[in-house]
Amino acid sequence: MNDTFGIAQLAREFGVTTRTIRFYEDKGLLAPERAGQRRIYTQRDRVRLRLIMRGKRLGFSLEEIAEMVNLYDQDPTEVAQLRLFLDKIGQRRSALRRQQADIKAILDELDRLDAQSTALLAEKSGKVARRA
Repeated sequence: MNDTFGIAQLAREFGVTTRTIRFYEDKGLLAPERAGQRRIYTQRDRVRLRLIMRGKRLGFSLEEIAEMVNLYDQDPTEVAQLRLFLDKIGQRRSALRRQQADIKAILDELDRLDAQSTALLAEKSGKVARRA
């Protein structure tokens, strides 16, 4: 297993662009070593990138991801990180459930309007056809 990685290698592995990885670096989420102009990413950076990608997939903001990822550096036991992660999971789940309820209400309204409009169209189409 490699101990170091190039930016293109990580980009391919995680299905992102090199620009995305540089963006995460600019945000302080990754801190590669340098060999001249070349970025050298360590196993730590790779794990952090995996956590960033997972956090983004789950809908966490970069600030939330940074908060969780940076806790690992402060507490290698991962206890604080796991507690924060569980709290964030609960918050995210609540937000998604609210969105789900909102989406259901909108879909119900669309179904009602669709049925109402279809009936009105059929009624008006029937009247137009009889006039002709």
